[in-house]
Amino acid sequence: MTASPRIAPLRPSFREALSVYLKPRVLIVLFLGFSAGLPLALSGATLLFWAAEVGVNLKTIGLFALVGTPYTLKFLWAPIVDALDIPILGRQLGRRRGWLLLTQILLMAAILFLGVCDPATSPGLVALGALLVATASATQDIVIDAFRIESLDENEQAAGMASYVAAYRVGMLASSAGALYVVSGFEALGFTKSGAWSAGYVAMAALVLVGMLTTFVAGEPEKSGKADAAHSRENPLQRLKRTISGAFIDFFTYDGVLIAVVALVFVVLFKLTDALAGVMTGPFAVELGFSRTDYANIVKGVGLIALLAGGFAGGYIARALPLAASLWIGGILQSLANLSFSWLALAGHDLLWLTVAITVENFTSAIGTVMFVAYLSALCRNPLHTATQYALLTALAAVGRTYLSAGAGYVASATGWAWFFVICALAGLPSLALLWWLQMRGHFKALEKKKA
Repeated sequence: MTASPRIAPLRPSFREALSVYLKPRVLIVLFLGFSAGLPLALSGATLLFWAAEVGVNLKTIGLFALVGTPYTLKFLWAPIVDALDIPILGRQLGRRRGWLLLTQILLMAAILFLGVCDPATSPGLVALGALLVATASATQDIVIDAFRIESLDENEQAAGMASYVAAYRVGMLASSAGALYVVSGFEALGFTKSGAWSAGYVAMAALVLVGMLTTFVAGEPEKSGKADAAHSRENPLQRLKRTISGAFIDFFTYDGVLIAVVALVFVVLFKLTDALAGVMTGPFAVELGFSRTDYANIVKGVGLIALLAGGFAGGYIARALPLAASLWIGGILQSLANLSFSWLALAGHDLLWLTVAITVENFTSAIGTVMFVAYLSALCRNPLHTATQYALLTALAAVGRTYLSAGAGYVASATGWAWFFVICALAGLPSLALLWWLQMRGHFKALEKKKA
């Protein structure tokens, strides 16, 4: 394990800010970020687009968000990843890399299984396949997060977070807009619609090789090696018990129970504004009459540029400003961005306004995500329990995307698209209220003192 990442309080020079992104450890984190982002859309946005295209009703599409349950429950098995080593792979590759390779093998198999299912005729099998993809993906996230925090030096953490978030979103783009391109390409070659979607998922499964190659190239973090030595002096059950109890006790005693509980609620709500809109963006584009290719062109073109710019802008802000100020900037921007989709709903089928809406949403969402990852990493203050605590926090963050957003289809049906995205923007207000409360209670001062 490692101490919590530190965000430099002084404004970095442009040269310093650029050079840190080229360090080998940061580049490894970048490629692992792509590997982490790749599966999310395959059991989420891309699957929802597929379902909408083959005629699955809007309410059922919204309920498909529930297959993301493993992202909210992954903290339950995170202590196993922390405490136990994979036989053979662990001995050959090391504690973290052994787990990484295992989860990537399982992930590839799950994507292939999902690809042979059909939402129109076998929704149950589709749900099972999506659940398997989400489970393997959530486990990979546990390992990558621990690897990132343990392998980067303190002066590399902000750049690592920015690189990870940007590459994560690129991975999502590859399996969302990229998958749509691939499916369209297979259709152009004469594949049936069902066959094209299956072939598209096979292509996405092949992209898991990026993460596998990175796993082989990367070295095992030095701090993980020290944990290996500790493992040899303790039996697996003792390690598991210590990891579980210590992670929860430390978290709830550091600032007091009340602040800890409010902080956890804040974690759940901060990205809710994005989650509500994200579930329905694909079906929204379909209903407005945008073609699969038009939508993919915008998302993969200017949308990708906006994501990268937002990610690196967020990394610079995270290094230059206090944590609370960074969260205010990210929270406000990502909420207001939803109003661009409300305007698009009023404008109708307009490629220019679709481009503007996606650009604004991607840029602000990337900034908000970098700030959020910085906050979650800072909360993991005990080096003995970093991976387990981070898994708990990211699992809670997934509650909004999985459960609170499950009724988005019902809300959109009842209010219409323009008001739906206004509601998405207003959904950011509770988290901002909690942010103010935590700031008034000195929560962020305590984090900054820990990082000093």
